[in-house]
Amino acid sequence: MSEVTWTAPLADGPVDALVRVPGSKSLTARWMMLAAIAEGPSDLTGVLVSRDTRLMRDALERLGASLSVEGEALRISPIPPPAEHPVDPIEIHTGLAGTVMRFVPLLAALHHGDVAFTGDDSALLRPMGPVIEALRSLGVEVTETGEAGHLPFVVHGKGTLGGGSIDVDASASSQFISNLLLVGARCEQDLRIRHVGESLPSLPHIEMTMTEMRRAGLEVDHAQEADGTHVWSVTSGPVAFEDVRIEPDLSNAGPFLAAALVTGGEIAISDWPEQTDQPGDAFRTLLTRMGAECWREEGDVCFRGTGTIHGIDADLSATGELTPTIAALAALADSPSHLRGIKHLRGHETDRIHALATELSKLGCRTVEHEDSLEIHPGPLTGTEFETYEDHRIATAGAIIGLRVPDVQVVDIATTQKTLPDFVGMWLAMLHTDDEAVDQR
Repeated sequence: MSEVTWTAPLADGPVDALVRVPGSKSLTARWMMLAAIAEGPSDLTGVLVSRDTRLMRDALERLGASLSVEGEALRISPIPPPAEHPVDPIEIHTGLAGTVMRFVPLLAALHHGDVAFTGDDSALLRPMGPVIEALRSLGVEVTETGEAGHLPFVVHGKGTLGGGSIDVDASASSQFISNLLLVGARCEQDLRIRHVGESLPSLPHIEMTMTEMRRAGLEVDHAQEADGTHVWSVTSGPVAFEDVRIEPDLSNAGPFLAAALVTGGEIAISDWPEQTDQPGDAFRTLLTRMGAECWREEGDVCFRGTGTIHGIDADLSATGELTPTIAALAALADSPSHLRGIKHLRGHETDRIHALATELSKLGCRTVEHEDSLEIHPGPLTGTEFETYEDHRIATAGAIIGLRVPDVQVVDIATTQKTLPDFVGMWLAMLHTDDEAVDQR
C-alpha cells in the first residue's frame, strides 16, 4: 500500500488542554463565494487555510477574482463583469471539495466562456446531477463529458443566470440548495427554489448560508408550503459588504472533545460563538448525552469526561458530518448506539456509512449497516490497519479510537489536511502539550 500509516498515539492519562481550531470550512467557502460576486473588495479574517480552501481560491482566481493576504485578512476583489465575447476555455479542478464542485459551477455560468470541471478520482463518484439540472433550468448549457450526473462536465457560461422558479432534489446534499442561494442575488430575476426530494439533510447548513447572506445585506427567505415542501427565495440585487470574521470550525473541534470523554479529561475550545448555525454546536447536547459535562467559561466552551461513555440513539439527519466522531465514541461506549437519518453520508467524500461499518468491524466492534443508519455494539477492540478512504473525518475517527486501543494504524492521516492542516501536530500537542496550537491548562 502506497499510503503511509500513522500509529495513533495512546493517551497515558486524562487530557487537559485549551484547543484553538482553525476557521470554519463551511463559512470560509460561503464568504469566499459571496466576496467573489460582491460590488467591491472585502477582507475575510479567520479563514481556514487547507486543501479545500486552496482549491476554492484557485477556482475563483481562474474565474477572474483577485485574492491576496493582507496582514491577517484574505482580501478578495470580485470577479469582473463578463466579457462581451466568449473568452478562452478554462479548467477548474475541484479535488474532493464538495463546496468547490457544487458551488462554483453556478459562478461559472456568470463567466462568458467554457469552464470545464473535474476532480479527484473519488470526486467522480459523488452525485452532481442536481447541480447540472439546476444550471439547465436557469438556461445554462452543460455538456457532460463523463458519467451522467457526475464530474467531469463543461459549463458553457453566457455571463448571466436567468432566475425565476426552479425545482431541486437536495436529498443527497444540502449543498444543492446552498449553491443556488449563494448566487441567487446575481440572477436577472428573483430566484425561487422549491425542494422536491424525499428528504432534506443537513438543514443547519442551509440556515447557515441564509444567515451569512443576510450579513452581506441580501434578502433571502425560507418557508414551508401546506404540504411541508421547503421553498426558498432570493431577491436579485447587489452584494455589498467589506469585513467579515470567520468563526472557528466546531465540527473540527469534535475529535478533541471526544478525547475528553475517552480519557476522562478536560478540553476547552476557544472562541466558541454564543450563537451559531454551525452543526458542530450540537456536540454540546450530543456529548452530554454520551456522558460528558459541558459548560461555558467566557468565550470558551469546556467539556469534561466523566470516566464513562454511554451509547446513544440519535437522529443525525441535521448534523450528519458529526457522525464519524460520534461513531468512534460509540465503539468505546458501555452500551449500544444507533445513529439514524444518515443516508446522505453515502454521497460524502466516501460512503461514510459503509466505511465506518467496515473499519469498526475490523477493530472488533459489531456494527450493523442499514441504508440510512448504523447500529454500533461495543466489545473488546484490537488494533488494526484503519483505512480512511481519502476522508478526513474517517481519519480523525481512527485517531479517537487509538487513544484507548493500542496499535490503531491510520492509513493516510494526511487526508486530514482537507480541513485541519496540522491535525497530527495539534493531536500530539493535546497529549503532550508541546505545540503552539494547543495550550497547557
